[in-house]
This record gives sequence, structure tokens and C-alpha cells, in this order.
Amino acid sequence: MTTKGIDFGKLSLKDALDLAVLIEEEARDRYEEFVDQMRQHRTPEASRFFAFMAGNEEKHRAELAERRGELFEDQPVAVTREMVFDVEAPEYDEARAFMTVREALQAAFRAEKKAYAFFSDALRRIPGGDVKVLFEELRQEEIEHQRLVLAELEKTPPDPSIRQDDVADEPAAL
Repeated sequence: MTTKGIDFGKLSLKDALDLAVLIEEEARDRYEEFVDQMRQHRTPEASRFFAFMAGNEEKHRAELAERRGELFEDQPVAVTREMVFDVEAPEYDEARAFMTVREALQAAFRAEKKAYAFFSDALRRIPGGDVKVLFEELRQEEIEHQRLVLAELEKTPPDPSIRQDDVADEPAAL
């Protein structure tokens, strides 16, 4: 997880909201990529879960964007997508062929933990005020997201002891 060119000590509330919107947008986009990958690999359960996660990220992105619009209307955006990488989005190598729902949930849980760590680290560099309050709120939401994913994990049956990719044929030359 990285950010480029962001000085958290001087971050305005407008820029903090823009950053939060971009973080949610990146996570949504990554989950949507995973949806497509799981469809290609014919793992519909994992695909449905990643679609659910993409929807959650979009909902949160829209709420933050609305809040930003109410406070700052059409003021220009200074924080760009190039400044954000893998803050809340699951790692690219998380998705793979024959992925189970349990593995998809575990990937989402790791992404939520990563986002919590990001906001915790950023809070140490924010002097106070509205930005600190916002980041504390966002960090708390990551805890709630972790709880939701864990609750789903508890309801999900364990993976079989023999995994499908353990017995899948290796690619063969023609």
C-alpha cells in the first residue's frame, strides 16, 4: 500500500475526502477485475462474493463523494489516482483459478486489514482537526468491515481437503 506525493501533515479536509474516494474507487475496480477473472475461471461463488465487495466499495465511494460535494461543491481535485496504490484493494495475486468462497473472503479480510493499517499509520502523521476526525472514522469503518467479513467466514463451510487445483491437468504442448 502506497501513496505518492501526499503530505498527511498538511492534508486539507477536501483532499482527505478526495483521497478516501480514490481509495474506495481503486478497491471497487480491483474487485470488479476479480469478478471478471472468476467468471473466466468458472468459479461463480467467488465471482458473486467479489461482486458483493465491489458493490460495497462503490456504495462507500458514493457516500464519500456526496459528502465531498456537499462540503466543497465543484472545487478542483488535487489528489489523483496516480497518488494511490493498493491502499484497500486486494493484492493482484489474490485471485486465481479454482478459488473458493472461503479464499475470496480471506483475500477481502486481508484487504480490510491493510486499509486499517493505512489509516492507523496516516493518523500518526495528521496533527488534528477535521482530517484526523475523518481518518479516525474511516479507520473505524475498516474494523466494521473486518467484522462483517469474519462473520461471513464463520458461516462458510471449510474448504475441501483435496483442492481442485491440486488435481487439475497441467497445460500440455500441442
